[in-house]
Amino acid sequence: MSHTATATAATPPGSLRGARLPQWAPYAVAAGSVAAGLGISAAAGLHSSVQWALIAAVLYVVATYGLSARVEGRRQAEDRVATSFVWVAFLLAVVPLASLVWATVKRGVKVLDGYFLTHSMGVVGDAEPGGGIYHAVLGSLEQVGLATVIGAPIGVLTAIYLVEYGRGRLARAVTFFVDVMTGIPSIVAGLFVLSLMLMLDMQPFGFAGSLALAILMMPVVVRSTEEMLKLVPDELREASLALGVPKWRTVLKVVLPTSVGGITTGVMLAVARITGETAPVMLLVFGNPFINANPFEGAQASLPLYIYQQYAQSAGSPYAYDRAWAASLTLIAFVMILNLVARGIARWKAPKTGR
Repeated sequence: MSHTATATAATPPGSLRGARLPQWAPYAVAAGSVAAGLGISAAAGLHSSVQWALIAAVLYVVATYGLSARVEGRRQAEDRVATSFVWVAFLLAVVPLASLVWATVKRGVKVLDGYFLTHSMGVVGDAEPGGGIYHAVLGSLEQVGLATVIGAPIGVLTAIYLVEYGRGRLARAVTFFVDVMTGIPSIVAGLFVLSLMLMLDMQPFGFAGSLALAILMMPVVVRSTEEMLKLVPDELREASLALGVPKWRTVLKVVLPTSVGGITTGVMLAVARITGETAPVMLLVFGNPFINANPFEGAQASLPLYIYQQYAQSAGSPYAYDRAWAASLTLIAFVMILNLVARGIARWKAPKTGR
């Protein structure tokens, strides 16, 4: 009888929940772990931020488990440890990215202005002040644009074939080669196009880089489009076919409009993926300090190649070093804009559900 009374007093009336840690406990444990990590690093003579951060992360997980097991029980402690691992993994992914963006912004804003964006390196040496990235931005836009015109339609049509029509050995072979191309190094695509150029005795030009970028872009578009098409309910296809609509019109009028948001997002992400490629451009385009608006004739600049060339000269010139970081910031901003556009299109074209 006394045992029952004690249990009743320990558990509030009408509640099935046991003891819980206060809401501020995880923050207190995190602060204590950071302080302990800094203290251990200082005592051991460790000067790397990565080392004390890892020590603090381990201490946070261990302290969370011990405190939760003592107050809440082993089962709840295991749940909190799993949550702690998720947060630690999140921070390990975000902190380097934030550090990269901060370093790029801090060093890139030194020379990034209107003059830098509207002038080229035509009459400026790599060791001299001045110059800009207009020729590189123009080259990147043309090369990536041509690659998108080539790679996006082929990728989308291939995905339509695999999802809507593909059966048998041919479909399996296409799927296999798409999987292989997904992991192909960019330098291999550049070497493939370079071999064709050498066979035809052609000189470097911008469109050659576009061909290599299109090769890298196509498998990404195929995979993303394939997944979007598979999300379209079969009931929509069956309803269209039941009304006597041909297969090709069903794909054109029902399947594609339903998945156009996801397809567009996949294409934009593929464009962002090829925008920063350097190896194919280095092999096939060669770079040009002057403005060349014709991608079908003569060497042409691009942003990734411009960054590489300027950083290669940064040992003897602080001006080249600043230009490399400013071009890097411009490239990051361009890729970020593409990703934001992709998200906006995905939300705009997302299927509207009725209430």
